[in-house]
Amino acid sequence: MNVMSQWIDTEHNQAGQWLAGLFFLLLCAACMFSAGARADDTNNKDDYQTLLTKLVSASYSEKEAIISSLVELDDKRVLAVLKAMLNSNLYYTKADEKLVIVSEQNDSFMLDDAVTGGRPGPAEKDSVEKIKTNNKLRSLLRGEIAKLSLKNENKDIRLAAVLEIMQDINASSAELLKAALVTEKAESVKDGMITAIALYDLESDDKDVKFDAINQLKGSLYPQIKVALTRIANEEAGSTVELDNKIHKAAKSALSSIDSKLELNAFIENIFFGLSLGSVLLLAAIGLAITFGVMGIINMAHGELIMLGAYTTYMIQGLFPEYLDYSLFISIPAAFIVSGIFGVIIERGVIRFLYGRPLETLLATFGISLILQQLVRTTISAQNVIVSSPSWMSGSLQINPILSVTYNRLYIIVFSLLVFVALLYILKRTVLGLQVRAVSQNRAMAKAIGVRSDWVDALTFGLGSGIAGIAGVALSQLTNVGPNLGQSYIIDSFMVVVFGGVGNLWGTLVAAMSLGVVNKFLEPWAGAVLAKILVLVFIILFIQKRPRGLFPKKGRAADD
Repeated sequence: MNVMSQWIDTEHNQAGQWLAGLFFLLLCAACMFSAGARADDTNNKDDYQTLLTKLVSASYSEKEAIISSLVELDDKRVLAVLKAMLNSNLYYTKADEKLVIVSEQNDSFMLDDAVTGGRPGPAEKDSVEKIKTNNKLRSLLRGEIAKLSLKNENKDIRLAAVLEIMQDINASSAELLKAALVTEKAESVKDGMITAIALYDLESDDKDVKFDAINQLKGSLYPQIKVALTRIANEEAGSTVELDNKIHKAAKSALSSIDSKLELNAFIENIFFGLSLGSVLLLAAIGLAITFGVMGIINMAHGELIMLGAYTTYMIQGLFPEYLDYSLFISIPAAFIVSGIFGVIIERGVIRFLYGRPLETLLATFGISLILQQLVRTTISAQNVIVSSPSWMSGSLQINPILSVTYNRLYIIVFSLLVFVALLYILKRTVLGLQVRAVSQNRAMAKAIGVRSDWVDALTFGLGSGIAGIAGVALSQLTNVGPNLGQSYIIDSFMVVVFGGVGNLWGTLVAAMSLGVVNKFLEPWAGAVLAKILVLVFIILFIQKRPRGLFPKKGRAADD
């Protein structure tokens, strides 16, 4: 029994020793692997730094070898360095020969460390020296940048690389695209690659390849495609070679398809810009439609109330510069309140004494408009001021190679419709709206049943003025803000109100959008000034037939 027990203990100790030894070996292997990985990372870092340092004194031929070595490192920092070098933004500091990427700012350079990515800060121009390039180097850089960009995880960067290659495609870049096409998954990038390869095939000596490429490019909207097809279509057709004639016919057919698409896109673009102008006219006129329709006041200071809204946006951005992306959400209610208060003050202080005397209200509000302009010149500035757009309103939505819509105009179209819906709800679903409609249809009867018409007049004028202020917020995103901003829109606002029907919101919407679209279609061949004159002549002729506009208001006193 003791022998058995000793044997078991001996075996147990040997197994423990064996396991301990195995654990020790695994631990050593892990340490060696970790040390090797760290060594590889360090070597890679050293190689990157060393190669960049060599650029400072390298000749043009040596720079070519350095660029190729940098690309082989598979380092994410390489792409930014190559782009900076191509754009002549790669410099080195004279003091310590450190590679930096520069961006010019006034009379100094802002530096970014090409190795660490840190920002050493501004530097004088004479403290840095540019890494020089020549045409051969720039050609190499374009190819290597394209190669790296095509491997990027971001599909937008890959597509931008394809479009860059398409600008000057050659045999090597075509082969690069063919290789990348095999693994590409994004449809937009694949379409761009196929188009670029077909563009290269247009230069092929093989007539069948050339013919297939023409058919592939039929209807493509890239400008370089049309240039290439135009050149082929204008070449002399070989009278004895049937395939040559076939190629020329195919090129002309492809050009015809492209021209049709160009016309369609131009039409869509005019519609968009017309709706954009119409949305601005809607915002500018909708407040006037309320005051003019309900109160019969010809308010020549309406444009200055728009101007006050724009300046409110400017002041809000000045108060909260660090919250630029959110300042518009503060500016909209602030502009409504500021312009609304000014509107109530104007109505209570001047207009309520002039009801029934339209000529005197016109002269009085014109005088008020001059006072407001001078007030802004004195308190803020006589010069135009710039209101910055938030980042989410900057840029454009690219629909196809030749058609894009700017985000600021797109948001303003949506915003104007939201304001219209909100105002429609107020007038149709609230007590104030019921009283406003009662006063507008028959003021004497509304007053007889207990509606305080003077109170309704003040709130109505304030509401219309507040909406004018909101219009100023929108206009500040499209143009510079100045004391004369409102003068550019007052006449157009009256045209919209008269054309749509005084006091009718739906008429204001239809009139604003219609006049905006018509104006944009007239501008290309008539010019901006003549287009406005033609629109004005049309409205004058129209109101001869329909004096109360497209949608006249209804009520017992409507004809008065």
